[in-house]
Amino acid sequence: MEGAMVQAEAAKGRGLGLSELAPRVVQSEIRAMTVESDRVGGVNLAQGVCDTEVPDVVAEGAIKAIRDGHNIYTRLDGIPRLRRAIAEKTERMQGLVVDPEREVLVTSGATGAFHAVAMALFDPGDEVLLFEPFYGYHVGTLRSLRVVPVAVELEGPDWKLNVDRVRAAITPKTRAVVVNTPSNPAGKIFTRAELEALAEVAREHDLFVLTDEIYEHFVYGDAKHVSPAVIEGMRERTIVMSGYSKTFSVTGWRIGYVIADAKWVGAIGYFHDLLYVCAPSPFQHGVADGIEQLGQTFYARLALEHEVKRTMILSALKDAGMTPHVPDGAYYVLASTAGLEHVLEGTNAAERSRSLLKKTGVAAVAGSAFFRAGKGEDLLRFCFAKKDEDLEEACRRLRGLR
Repeated sequence: MEGAMVQAEAAKGRGLGLSELAPRVVQSEIRAMTVESDRVGGVNLAQGVCDTEVPDVVAEGAIKAIRDGHNIYTRLDGIPRLRRAIAEKTERMQGLVVDPEREVLVTSGATGAFHAVAMALFDPGDEVLLFEPFYGYHVGTLRSLRVVPVAVELEGPDWKLNVDRVRAAITPKTRAVVVNTPSNPAGKIFTRAELEALAEVAREHDLFVLTDEIYEHFVYGDAKHVSPAVIEGMRERTIVMSGYSKTFSVTGWRIGYVIADAKWVGAIGYFHDLLYVCAPSPFQHGVADGIEQLGQTFYARLALEHEVKRTMILSALKDAGMTPHVPDGAYYVLASTAGLEHVLEGTNAAERSRSLLKKTGVAAVAGSAFFRAGKGEDLLRFCFAKKDEDLEEACRRLRGLR
């Protein structure tokens, strides 16, 4: 009785309020710039919404699924046809043999995949290494679960991996390394040699490797996408996360997936079910139609189309007086604004991004959103996954900056 009274008094003393974590959370700079762009009617190159055309077979497949009554919950791991299609595509394109019944989980986007994976594998206080520049949602998700993100700097200007820095960052609390390849925001593609070096570290320290491969089909020039899961000795400890939000231009559909050893998938699926129940049923059918019916020609054309868009934005940024980093993959460009102090107002990246929007009507994201505090302040990130007419207009406006 006395213990219950003490607990009641403690609860009464706390009163109404936010969690310990919530007051330290601020809106994503990416989302903030989207809101600001919408407010002024700008061209939004801030958020990776990927508003290019949806393949007809994908859109019609989802519409047909709705009309055919596929509007209720699916199994928590997704419809069998989609899991089979993902497994077959993975074997065909990566040479990775996957069991669709035990090793594939359909998720609510790659973001939902990452959240469920983190819940299943990590405890509060665990440490996870990420490469800088990093994707802010990876950092935010880990922090929301009281897991400690530890940034490991990639070496510019080509964002090369320094394995010695990885080793130096490992502590007894380190549980995993996150690899985003191709990466957001830098367009970095980890080479096979880099992944093999990282695999050696992971095996030596018994670490998971979480690999976000959502941009796997956006690869340019001679670059090649390699999944860490295909590196020798990495199959068991690698958790692959990807999806079709970007590939099929359906970012609002939230269709992603996890590929992992069967021993991990059960727990990951449990937490995904707890958070999301399942990915939207009719959209699973539409994506399955797309994977089944759109072959290698589609993926090759997708890369070529975005390589043209990459050329457009790089040219415009140079003409505007910025120095862009040329991405090997994904559909983002980090560009330095050094030397534009007389044109763009502000002393940091957030202020300069708002100045750029005010002067040109083009929204970009502050580079500081992808770095630890005090870094990336001369950088802006631009997304070029836009319809040609919108990208052309944005390039025209950017060239008017000078």
